[in-house]
Amino acid sequence: MQKVMIVGGGVGGTTVLKLLSESEVFSIVCMADTNESAEGMLAAKELRIPTVTNWSMGLEWDLDIIFDTTGDPSVYKKIKRDMGEQTILIPGSVALIMTKLFEEKNRLISKLENTSAKMDLILNTTSEGMVVIDHEGFIIMFNDSAERASDTKREDVIGRHIKDFIPSTGLLRVMQTNQKEVNQEITLGNGMELITTRIPLVNADKEIIGAFAVFRNKMEAVQLAEQITDLKEIQTMLQAIIQSSDEAISVVDDQGRGLLINPAYTRITGLTKTQVIGKPASIDIYEGESMHMKVLQTKKPVRGVNMRVGPKHKEVIVNVAPIIVDGYLKGSVGVIHDVSEIQALTHELNRARQIIRTLQAKYSFDDIIGASEEMKLPIEQAKLSARTPATVLLRGESGTGKELFAHAIHNASDRKFNKFVRVNCAAISESLLESELFGYDEGAFTGASRGGKVGFFEEANQGSIFLDEIGELPANIQAKLLRVLQEKEIVRVGGTKPIPINVRVIAATNINLEQAIANGSFREDLYFRLNRMPIFIAPLRKRKEDLRELAEHLINKINQEYGRSIEGITAAAIHKMQIYNWPGNVRELENILGRAIIFMKLNETIIDIHHIPDFIEEIPLKQQEKLLMKPSGYVSGKPLSEIIDQYEAEIIQQAFHTHKGNKTLTAKALGISVRNLYYKMEKLKL
Repeated sequence: MQKVMIVGGGVGGTTVLKLLSESEVFSIVCMADTNESAEGMLAAKELRIPTVTNWSMGLEWDLDIIFDTTGDPSVYKKIKRDMGEQTILIPGSVALIMTKLFEEKNRLISKLENTSAKMDLILNTTSEGMVVIDHEGFIIMFNDSAERASDTKREDVIGRHIKDFIPSTGLLRVMQTNQKEVNQEITLGNGMELITTRIPLVNADKEIIGAFAVFRNKMEAVQLAEQITDLKEIQTMLQAIIQSSDEAISVVDDQGRGLLINPAYTRITGLTKTQVIGKPASIDIYEGESMHMKVLQTKKPVRGVNMRVGPKHKEVIVNVAPIIVDGYLKGSVGVIHDVSEIQALTHELNRARQIIRTLQAKYSFDDIIGASEEMKLPIEQAKLSARTPATVLLRGESGTGKELFAHAIHNASDRKFNKFVRVNCAAISESLLESELFGYDEGAFTGASRGGKVGFFEEANQGSIFLDEIGELPANIQAKLLRVLQEKEIVRVGGTKPIPINVRVIAATNINLEQAIANGSFREDLYFRLNRMPIFIAPLRKRKEDLRELAEHLINKINQEYGRSIEGITAAAIHKMQIYNWPGNVRELENILGRAIIFMKLNETIIDIHHIPDFIEEIPLKQQEKLLMKPSGYVSGKPLSEIIDQYEAEIIQQAFHTHKGNKTLTAKALGISVRNLYYKMEKLKL
């Protein structure tokens, strides 16, 4: 064994120390450095190698080799001068080369160990059993799956001849013939049946150096074959479903590369399989970001995303969901809907709804906007009345939504699938009203249609009839209506035969029926028949907290009618409208909003305070005081009706004065129709 002294405890000396300490050829007898705390000196002490602070002290040993790692030429000369004749002095340059060789050796060893560890990991994690023999037939590798499949420990077979383990082995034959054998049955010594594939091992010079076999338990192989068959059937069925679907479908893998598309996808996007399969998920996008990539990043589905795809820039709506198997993300599937097709279907649906609405009631309770206490009570009363066949009397100022309530009551009743007939009693002339309501027989009057005509009540049989402005009915019609309500039958004009009917009557008025009864213009007995289920609808001025919700609802309605896209209304505009008393109620509100939208610029999307007309302002307190002025008091000798007429005349005159004789504005301020105002003026001789 060669005796060695290392001079220099730096990096070079430390590397030489580590290299030689692992060798069985060299014996390090001394480590020399002037610094006892040098890295090499400390390493030598850990290895129990003698250390000296002066290299000359190490010459006492009969040295064979001295390594000078100091890099100092003067030290090299002194050592060479004083060392023995048989001693070999290796300079620092050679030590440096040895250091690099040592580092390269360690790197290669580490790389080889990593590669070997990876190979062992791969071989031991595979579900297939593997056994490898060398060219003489001895087993050199046996993985974990082979242990499980053969019920044999690795240490019991490594180094044994393959014949000792499997007497009927074909691995030796494979080495002799250099031919692969696939899916062969084999029985082990313990009776276990396996399915194996044998392959010869050939080096770069095409020499046989061994063979290996891959095998699994026969029962497992049969079960796997059955599962594969089932999976193929499922795959065939899924492909048939996807290919025949009218929905455009695209599937990508976990890296966002196209895996599958169907014919509907090609029809909508204009892209073929060769343009999509294997390409990035963004290949079909013209406008917008890839939802496939977003889903792969977040592992969460997305729905209803608008974008444009394909060379034709087709506008579509996309839904994408992740494909997760056993907790692992495998890709994503997207379904594309053509917006133009959806728009066409929506247009057809709207047309159908318009046609249906001409045949029945349009609105439901969902269309009645208002969360104020003033609206909750009439809505609850209307819902209650819808569950009964009782006659309903809707009372409230013009424009408060009485007809809306009538529609909702009909649609919430058990008559909703039958007809809903609307009649405006004030819009039909008195001479025609009777024949329109009750019909007429042939020859009832000059110009009557042959065969007669069915009236509104007969038309509404089994359904509902809405009599709007019922306070405007003339006296003779009131009498006939009373008979209908009492006897549930009608008699046509010119006829004598009563016709039984089953009609739910919903009446509405904006006048004071009690006052009309006192005036003698409305029958008291008819009033009692109609007033069985009275519902009072509050005017807008008494529920101004509903203004914002009403305004937003009406804006959406006007948007559809005018083809605009107004998004909302500011708080300032709402405040300006809240200080107005709205004599025309919701109808006037819709008028104001519609006018504002008409005059808005195309780039404006929010209704602001300057869009609201300036005439909407708070009614002066003096005017309110005048309108609420109490009558002069009781006048002895005058009946109550005359006192009421006198007070009503004073109120109308004050309103005329305030509005400078404008009858339309006066009627609005008083909350009555212009026709009713003329009637009162004539009656009161104003």
